[in-house]
Amino acid sequence: MSIAVIAGLGNPGPKYRNTRHNIGFDVVDRFAYQLGGVWRPEARFEAEVATVQAGERKLLLVKPQTYMNDSGRSLGAVLRYHKLGPESLLVTYDDLTLDLGRAKLSVNGSSGGHNGIGDLLDRIGPGFVRYRIGIGAKPVKEMDLADYVLSQFKPAERELISSRMPDFLDHIRLIIDKGIETAFNIINQRTSTTHERSHNK
Repeated sequence: MSIAVIAGLGNPGPKYRNTRHNIGFDVVDRFAYQLGGVWRPEARFEAEVATVQAGERKLLLVKPQTYMNDSGRSLGAVLRYHKLGPESLLVTYDDLTLDLGRAKLSVNGSSGGHNGIGDLLDRIGPGFVRYRIGIGAKPVKEMDLADYVLSQFKPAERELISSRMPDFLDHIRLIIDKGIETAFNIINQRTSTTHERSHNK
C-alpha cells in the first residue's frame, strides 16, 4: 500500500477557521508549509490542492471545498482522475471519541458518526487510511453535536494542539516512509501527551 494523496477534511471559508471540525485542514496546511507546497484551487476536484515532494515521493495534498458532508464527492473525483484506489488515500480528520490531541491510525471500520467519513465510504468505498486526531468529547452531554464540532478551540486547547502538531506531521511522514503496519505499532501505542505529562508532574 503506497500513499499518493493526503487529504485534510474540513469546511471552507473564514467562518470555520480554527474550529474543531477543521483540524484536518490545519494538519495538511502545516504539512504543505513544511514541504514548501503552494495551494491552488482546482475546479475539477472542487478542492484546493498542493503538490509536494517528500523524499523521493511526490504527494498530492487536498483540501475539499465541498463542505465536510460532501468530502467524498471531491476526493472521489481526485482518485478517479489519477486512476487510484482508496488504499492510495490518507485522510486526516477530527475525532471526538479521542482525548484532545491524541492521534490514532486505522483503515477499517464504520464512519463513527463522522459525516465526512460516511460520505467517503459511500462514494469511494472502504480501504483508505484514516489518521484521526482527538478533539475531546462534548463538555455537556446535552450540547448539540454540530454546535460542538463547529466551535472554536479554547486558548488552552489550541495551545495543546499546537504543541502536538510536530508529532502529527511526524506521524504522517512515518506512514509515508515506513508503511501502515510500522506506523500502526508506533502511533497507536497509548503514550501520554505533553499536556498530560505536565499535569502529572
